[in-house]
Amino acid sequence: MRLAPGRAILTLDLALKLALVVLLLLAVVFPDWEQFEGKAIGTRILTYPLSGLLVPAGWWLFFRGRPYPFAADVVVILPFVIDTAGNAANLYNSIWWWDDANHFVNWGLLTAAFLLVVRPLRLSWWNLLTLGIGFGAATAIAWEVLEYFAFIRNSPELETAYTDTLGDLVLGLCGSTAASGLMAVGYQHRELPARS
Repeated sequence: MRLAPGRAILTLDLALKLALVVLLLLAVVFPDWEQFEGKAIGTRILTYPLSGLLVPAGWWLFFRGRPYPFAADVVVILPFVIDTAGNAANLYNSIWWWDDANHFVNWGLLTAAFLLVVRPLRLSWWNLLTLGIGFGAATAIAWEVLEYFAFIRNSPELETAYTDTLGDLVLGLCGSTAASGLMAVGYQHRELPARS
């Protein structure tokens, strides 16, 4: 049985949200696992499920008259699933570049989701590009501040936190810039008149 495109993305959306809940439950059931130590898992358990409500709430409040943005919903939840899966599989402790890759990829995904949500506003490609980069920079800064208060300030990681934070900010900005550039180019090509 083949799912229609709309049904397939709905299934993916729900599967990702279910996966996030299951992965977070692992941390609840097995809090003593090494991979969960010092990772602010309690904060993640309380806040990550909210990521699954961001797009539905935004759509309900601001875009209710338009079709539901399933693609944006999938792209918003994906970074939280990737991060939680990385913790559950102990990838942050076993693969040296995992954290760096996550900052680049996940900020690209979050920025793409944001740009998908604002796409109905029909902004120019230049506005999409700059808005996406600004969104990525602001959210990367906010994330690092929250990360500091959630677990870095009282952990052994404090000694290397400055260098790590700068690296995370640069990688997040690069990911959001790449996503903004791709989305803006795609939007620009869609808006060009057809040649005769």
